[in-house]
Amino acid sequence: MITYLLYALIALAAIQVIYFLFFGAFAFEKTKRNKLQNVPVSVIVCAKNESKNLKVLIPQLLQQAYNNYEIVLINDASSDDTRDIIEEFQKMYKNIKLVNVENNEAFWGNKKYALTLGIKAATNDYLVFTDADCVPASRSWLAEITQHFSSTKTIIIGYGAYSRKKHSFLNLLIRFETLMAAIQAFSYAKLGIPYTAVGRNLAYHRSEFYKVNGFVNHIKIRSGDDDVFIKDATTGKNTAICYSKNSFTISQPKTSFGSWFRQKRRHVSTSSHYKFIHKILLGTFYTTQILFWALAIFLLCTNLWIVTFGIIGIRILVQYFIVGFSASKLKEQDTLYLLPILEVFLVIIHFGIFIANKISKPTHWK
Repeated sequence: MITYLLYALIALAAIQVIYFLFFGAFAFEKTKRNKLQNVPVSVIVCAKNESKNLKVLIPQLLQQAYNNYEIVLINDASSDDTRDIIEEFQKMYKNIKLVNVENNEAFWGNKKYALTLGIKAATNDYLVFTDADCVPASRSWLAEITQHFSSTKTIIIGYGAYSRKKHSFLNLLIRFETLMAAIQAFSYAKLGIPYTAVGRNLAYHRSEFYKVNGFVNHIKIRSGDDDVFIKDATTGKNTAICYSKNSFTISQPKTSFGSWFRQKRRHVSTSSHYKFIHKILLGTFYTTQILFWALAIFLLCTNLWIVTFGIIGIRILVQYFIVGFSASKLKEQDTLYLLPILEVFLVIIHFGIFIANKISKPTHWK
């Protein structure tokens, strides 16, 4: 019986290694930029009770080294002074546009409804999205991400990083999870089968929004303005990735495990709406990951522990190699120090999220 379990472990390790090699599509990808530069851009930010964050974000958006852009700020029925803050900036800067959204009984608390109004109000066809609790990593953020637009590339997926906090395991875990999610998203996109993006650093041409009737197909889902939209809008050939350091957006991560767990529950809840091929590929990866570590830990307690340790070592070596190159591109090298430990924690958390979302589902974005 133990021998058969060892064979199963070898099979699971092999599947995992194949997946890590699959991620090499991003790890070894070379940066390519297109010739479109300084196209007229509308930066769209949806804000609900974000007055404090907007005081930080808006000045940084105004400082972008870009010639032709407007900032569309959506006040999504805020109960704080979000609208007042936007209006104050609007009086001083002509390129700021306010879209005020009142509560709507049919779409109460629905970010996609607010975003739709913002997109319709935008002057320009090239749209760049970020969140109110983010900041661009540099003054060239807009220039970097829009350089990837071309006549064929009309959807650009960027990287939404989290700021670092020293001596915090939770911070390391959050950034490791973000890194792994980005590696998968970028790898799938490079292979022509994109399945997700992050709304805090995403750009697309307005025409892509109208081709799929915007968010109509999933307007009732709490999340999905990024990943489910990508599922509808991407053809594989119309999508590019942007991961230069200056193109990042930086967010403040959650500081408690409970709040982060709830955030991840909301993000993961959209996976049931993915395409069948993505469900199979992602499901296989996570399932084999869970089974591998569960079986490996068990076999380490048997007389086959030396062989088991060797199998674990080979798998981790391949993982370090692929993830290491990717982490270097995304400036997250410090997450590699505790890679196996972080991965095991993440496996347990993903399983917990799966169970929690089976019991109940989130309903509103804030």
